[in-house]
This record gives sequence, structure tokens and C-alpha cells, in this order.
Amino acid sequence: MRQNNEVTETSRSETVSRTQWQLIWRQFTKHRLALIGLVVLAVLYFIGVLFPEFFAPHSPNERFESYLPPQRIRFFDADGNFHLRPFVYGWQEELDMATWRTIYTPDETEIYPIQFFVQGTPYRLWGTFESGLRFMGVEEGGRLCLWGTDNLGRDVFSRTIYAMRISLTIGLVGVGISLLLGLTIGGISGLVGGAVDNAIQRFIEVIMSIPTIPLWMALAAAVPRQWSALQVYFAITIILSFVGWTGLARVVRSKFISLREMDFVMAAQGYNASQTTIISQHLVPNFLSYVFVNLTLAIPDMILAETALSFLGLGLRPPVVSLGVLLSRAQDLRTVSMHPWLLIPGAVVVIVVLAFNFVGDGLRDAADPYQLS
Repeated sequence: MRQNNEVTETSRSETVSRTQWQLIWRQFTKHRLALIGLVVLAVLYFIGVLFPEFFAPHSPNERFESYLPPQRIRFFDADGNFHLRPFVYGWQEELDMATWRTIYTPDETEIYPIQFFVQGTPYRLWGTFESGLRFMGVEEGGRLCLWGTDNLGRDVFSRTIYAMRISLTIGLVGVGISLLLGLTIGGISGLVGGAVDNAIQRFIEVIMSIPTIPLWMALAAAVPRQWSALQVYFAITIILSFVGWTGLARVVRSKFISLREMDFVMAAQGYNASQTTIISQHLVPNFLSYVFVNLTLAIPDMILAETALSFLGLGLRPPVVSLGVLLSRAQDLRTVSMHPWLLIPGAVVVIVVLAFNFVGDGLRDAADPYQLS
């Protein structure tokens, strides 16, 4: 009995000695789906945002035959022989006389081993460092198109990797702006109150009453056509941020109103603590779980918004490569029915959204002040 009490006291002392962020991380690591989602996001951001040029087998505009089917990575050839190094077959063309379509079938006489850390099409890493080293590829004369090609013969797999840089960063930048606006405007509304609070709330209600998609379309249509791809990118980010901060601002206002009369806030005011200290150390930590959930849900929302705008032709436009731009090639039902691999970038969007939702659930539970023990 005494030993159990000593173990309990030891665990309590360890808990007390931990910081709030250490307690949040300890709770977060107990959520398996959240950890899986975090790993998936880390891999996608590492490959698609930091080093897409290195991991993509081809440049985004390198062309092969149009509508090549996805290639299958193999270890056994047609004779049943095992190959230690994975390989892909070449393609042989055949014209379907009934539909006048070119049909591609694997050519089992052409074997192209997949090689790693090979020299490919030159590129500029981050627009600065010149290199031609790529993570994988095949020898000259072969084609490595794991997810097939589009109507212009461009590798869908490589273009999807390049597209993640735009689509994933637009969510981070947009959410950063929305978080700043939501916390600032909502905090002012909740702390000041009175006429300022009424004016801010009426302004928020006006924005929230406007249908989202028509508002996106109207703002995106106002972007001049002669703008460069970089200017359009920042314009779309600002547009998405402009309509994404209202929900967070209203929650921050309500939380501030409910917490500003609490005993610990009154005590901090009695010790002449500054407003910045009260907000950062007493108010915000008490609804940190909601902020985490809002962030992890807002990022996929903005990714989906950019995808929808680009799909409708109102967002980013070629030659910019984003997931929405790639999916815009799959608008024709007849094209999708014959070449379904054009929808693969949509699966990437689904994976990203699910991963963010899992991480959000884990952070919500971990940041709950009643569970930090």
C-alpha cells in the first residue's frame, strides 16, 4: 500500500513538473490515429513542399505519349523469374479499329529496372540550386509514369508531387492570416464590448450571411487576368483568408466574455498584470483546444476551397500546377470514364483532409485542460 502511494506521488510530481506543452504532447502521443495523421502530413509536406523536384521522376511539363495508363511496379517477369530490383515494362501501341483509340499494353520484352538517385531532367531546387539528381527513374529510352499521363502526355505522378507545394502551402498561409484576424478582432470584440462589440458583430454577420461559393467566385473573378501566377496565388490566399476568420472570431469573443470575469483573471488584474499577459497566459490557454481544432479543420477547408476554385477555372490557372488545376482536367465525364487515373489527385486531397482531421481530433483531446494530468 505504501509502495503504491509512493508511485502515485512520484507520478503526480512528474506531472506537476511538466510544462503545459509537454502535457499536451504526452496526451497527443496516446492518440494513434492522430499520430498516423501527423506522420502522413509530415511525409507529404517533406516530399511535396520541401523537395518536389527531387522526388518527382520527371519535370511537370515533360511530355510522353498521351493518356498512358498507370505503370505497375513488378518484381516477377512474365516467365516467373524474380528480380531483386523492381522494374516496369515498356509499352506497345495498338490502334483499336472500332473506336480509333490508341490502346497501350505492357511490352513484356522491354524491362526497365527502377534506379534510385539517378540523373534526370535538370531543375532548380527552390529556384536557386541547379541539379539533375532525382530520387528514382529508369534508364534512357524508358518511361516511369506510375500514375499514367494526361492529355498532353505529362506524368500525373510527377505533376501531383509538384501540385502539393501550392495546394498545401496555400492552406498554411491562409490559416495563418485567418488565425491572426480571428484572434485579434474577436479578442477586441470580447474585451472592449459596447459599441465596438456591436459594430464588429454586425460586420461579421454580414460576411457570414453571404453564400460562400458565390462570394469566392465574385472575388476570384475580380483578379486581373494579366496577373502573374505568383500574384494570383497570393490573391487566392487573401480571398480565402478574408472569409475564413469569422467563425474563429465569434468563438474567441464568446470565450473572452465568459473568462474575463473568472477569479483567476480578476486575480491577475489585481496584481496589475498587463492585458497581453492576461490574454496570452490566462485566456488563450483555456480555449487552446478549440484553436487547435479550428486550425486543423481550416487548413483542409482552404485546400478544398482552392481546389474548387481552380476546378471551376476561377482560381489558379496553368502553367501553375495545383491539385485543383490537375482535377480541372477531369471535368469531362467521358474523359474520366476512359482515363480514370486523372482522378488520382483527388485521392491525395482526401488523404490530406483525413490526416488533418485525425490530427485535429488528437490535439483537441490533448489540449483539453481537464485531461492534462
